[in-house]
Amino acid sequence: MTAKTVHIGCGAGFAGDRWDAAVPVVATLARRSGPRYLMYETLAERTLALAQQAKIENPAVGYSPYLERILRPVLKSVKTAGIRVVSNFGAANPLGGAHKILEMAREEGISDLKVAVVEGDDLTTVMTEADIRGHAPVEGIAMPEGRLVAANVYLGAQAIADALALGADIVVVGRCADPALALGPLLHEFGWSFDELDRIAAGTMAGHLLECGAQVTGGYFADPGYKDVPDFGHVGFPIAEIDIDGTVVIGKAEDTGGLVSSRTVKEQLLYEMHDPSAYLTPDVTLDISSVRVEEIGTDRVRITGALGKPKPPTLKATISFEGGWLGEGEITYAGPNARRRAELAIDVLKTRVRDLGTNWPLRFDLIGTVATFDGDGGDLRSGREWPDDGEYRVRMATHGGDKKMAQWIADEVLALYCSGPAGGAGVRHRIAPQVTTASILVDRSRVKASARLVEGTGS
Repeated sequence: MTAKTVHIGCGAGFAGDRWDAAVPVVATLARRSGPRYLMYETLAERTLALAQQAKIENPAVGYSPYLERILRPVLKSVKTAGIRVVSNFGAANPLGGAHKILEMAREEGISDLKVAVVEGDDLTTVMTEADIRGHAPVEGIAMPEGRLVAANVYLGAQAIADALALGADIVVVGRCADPALALGPLLHEFGWSFDELDRIAAGTMAGHLLECGAQVTGGYFADPGYKDVPDFGHVGFPIAEIDIDGTVVIGKAEDTGGLVSSRTVKEQLLYEMHDPSAYLTPDVTLDISSVRVEEIGTDRVRITGALGKPKPPTLKATISFEGGWLGEGEITYAGPNARRRAELAIDVLKTRVRDLGTNWPLRFDLIGTVATFDGDGGDLRSGREWPDDGEYRVRMATHGGDKKMAQWIADEVLALYCSGPAGGAGVRHRIAPQVTTASILVDRSRVKASARLVEGTGS
């Protein structure tokens, strides 16, 4: 426990985040002293379910398909600078992700890279499907009848700290609570006990502020004329400084755009938080109702006052099922009488799909009206008058269990090129597998998280 301040930067806030975001973060961390970490948060519920499907088709994959794109640009730099990496880009296959990283290390000429995996989030290894289905769903979404694809529980920070104690340069996790990606390093560096509730809460708060990447530095905040963000095209990703007493300072990578202010911090603090006085995580129940947010310099905000309450007795798990197929297509009509041509296209599509003999649900959007806010029935659009001239894009979507039927329905939009109203252009159509998710709460005793180093090093 010699560290006084730990520096943690974020290189990604979701799976498809900018591939080069971590480069200036690593450059900034390399110029600092003390323990330094880089975290990547790349895993959403459906992202994990899709990874599970990919693993079924090919057992060698199932980790984040973006792993190489986002990690390779900084892999050599983090090793050289002694910056340790913690990420959930293991998805459905942390071990496969670890092997991929070691392969990249060999290609980059990096020697002695130690990679650890955290395992134990896959409930299907310790519970039967009947057992899983026997848990009552929470959050109001019932379990469907489709085939079970995945069941993953949100792990806490202890196994990440254990992996770091093994000497890992990079820790690859599957499903864990997002804030645990930061709390794990803090447990390792500071030696905090889980009885120190306020400190565990502060570390969880730091992770919550970092987990969405640029959302705390101006991303998803910018609103021209109301909330302006400088050099937004080069928005920098955040770096947190966490002291042993739980004080958190949020800044960002040097020589980047973006903004860290009391407003960006407050927005991210409240993001996805149903109850600010009782934010449930595997490690602690976080209470931010007494938190103090103070701007202490340019792009530097200090946050103090996080309070911790005992962690909940259960762990949340996401259960994923096959959800059939989405078929959709779009086509644009522009110029004089465009709206009426677009409405005619919708009438043609309704007729053609009805002739296919299916009762699948259909949704028709007329983009350029109120498509974002309208329901499947189009009541908002039909209740108002719209200009005939202009630019309108027709979208049709359907959903069902038959892949061939989904394709046939989507193809009807493509057919509008020559068999629809005048001037249709810009067709896009596709079908895609869907995943349905539900959440359950499982007893902690059913979950056994563990950490281990993966055999194999760089060159």
